[in-house]
Amino acid sequence: MEEKKQQLIEMGFSDDLATQALSATGHNSISTAAEWIIKKQQQQQSSSHHKTTNLFRFKPSTQNQPQQSPINLQPNTKNTKQQQQQQPLPERMRPKTINEIVGQDHLLASSSSLLRSSIECGRLSSFILWGPPGTGKTSIARAIVNSCTSSSSYRFVSLSAVTAGVKDVRDVVDEARKRKRNVINGSVTKTVLFVDEVHRFNKSQLDSFLPVIEDGSIVFVGATTENPSFHLITPLLSRCRVLTLNPLQPCHIATIVMRAVNDPDRGLVQSLGDVNVNVNVNVQVSGDVVEYLSQHCDGDARVALNALEVSAISAAARLGISLSNNTNATNASLDVILDDAKEALQSKHLSYDKDGEQHYNLISALHKSMRGSDADASIYWLARMLEGGEQPLYIARRLIQFSSEDVGLADASALTQAVSCYQACHFLGMPECSINLAQCVVYLALAPKSVAVYKALEAARKAVRDSVGQNEGVPLHLRNAPTKLMKEVGYGKGYVYPPDNPESFQSYLPSSLEGSKFLDWPDDKRRKQ
Repeated sequence: MEEKKQQLIEMGFSDDLATQALSATGHNSISTAAEWIIKKQQQQQSSSHHKTTNLFRFKPSTQNQPQQSPINLQPNTKNTKQQQQQQPLPERMRPKTINEIVGQDHLLASSSSLLRSSIECGRLSSFILWGPPGTGKTSIARAIVNSCTSSSSYRFVSLSAVTAGVKDVRDVVDEARKRKRNVINGSVTKTVLFVDEVHRFNKSQLDSFLPVIEDGSIVFVGATTENPSFHLITPLLSRCRVLTLNPLQPCHIATIVMRAVNDPDRGLVQSLGDVNVNVNVNVQVSGDVVEYLSQHCDGDARVALNALEVSAISAAARLGISLSNNTNATNASLDVILDDAKEALQSKHLSYDKDGEQHYNLISALHKSMRGSDADASIYWLARMLEGGEQPLYIARRLIQFSSEDVGLADASALTQAVSCYQACHFLGMPECSINLAQCVVYLALAPKSVAVYKALEAARKAVRDSVGQNEGVPLHLRNAPTKLMKEVGYGKGYVYPPDNPESFQSYLPSSLEGSKFLDWPDDKRRKQ
């Protein structure tokens, strides 16, 4: 009895209820005792007319039990509609199942894909969704749970790493473990813990997920806009599959926008109505608006939907349609035009993060465009970085690096140009120094290229590394001899002073490396440099 009682206590029931249930059911089984407790709680709820929240979802057996009348829990339609209208359009239009997800066919289209297979067999594994903002990370996580139809039920819990801490995670894990132990008639409730902006957690916070993922207490789903290789710990990555989301293409954004326009229950019309007025608004969105929003949101569906909602509200104000007054709002016709969309979006949305993935991608694009002598592409990538808010001194430092690594001896003045550019950026600052950067970028892009110095240094380093522990000392004739003793032991002996003997030859390498060539550069050019 004590063992069964302890199990009931671990399931979340009090000591008194556990004792009463076991006595009333004759100590038959844990499930029978749990059903007895639930019935008792339901009777108490019915008599007191108080609304309480069950901590656990059970599925009691109905065999040999009279059918009870269902409790009417129908939501208030008016209140539900009010809540819908208060939500932003992107939240209302969030996909409910994976079949509604747009633009991530590489993850969901194939029946053999990881996510599809997991859903069909009802065994979700932990994974991390990595992609730009507005590509559907949260939507995919929710839709996966909603799409599971197996006998095992999933409970979705969402946390944001911006506001949550270790205590919040611990509370979710404790509840998840209780639900796993609460097995009635073979039904198991598993917890899917979704953590948005997971890269915001520090190392110790990320470490707290490792044991609970390992023992299966939760199914972990993380979402991040940053490269997991840089911002998440290796042990967490080894326990999760990283799924990469692609930026949405204009055709995908157009599909999402039109879905919001045409959906009468969750779509754009709900942003314009008033639950206190019987309003029938006919919303018309021109093709120019859809095309403009899809082309100017940088693949971010959230930006496009927010702009669409603001466009419709601006159009209502422009046309003088009052949606809270039934005198002129009933059967209103609302046309959203291109000017409304431009006013809502204001300017093109730039996807850039000064210390994340885009930061490294764009500087790489600039470097490689200059290396390829494409001045137009080089100027474009420079403009992208400056418009995104990149620090000009960072760009100038990379130009100094490029001048020696890629231009080198082919144009010895390139290094001088790059250093001068850095000094100009330091003196002037933005926005004036942007033209200095542009001049230097174009100069380096058009300059002749040589990696001879870069390759020579790498070859010399390889020779040093390959001779670790056996590198010869400096030959005696190359050593300085500032003291009498050093002269007596041979330091500097045999050294030929080149200015006095320009035609003489002497070796400057250790004997084992005599004749080695590290710099591939013609002798005539070497003398000129």
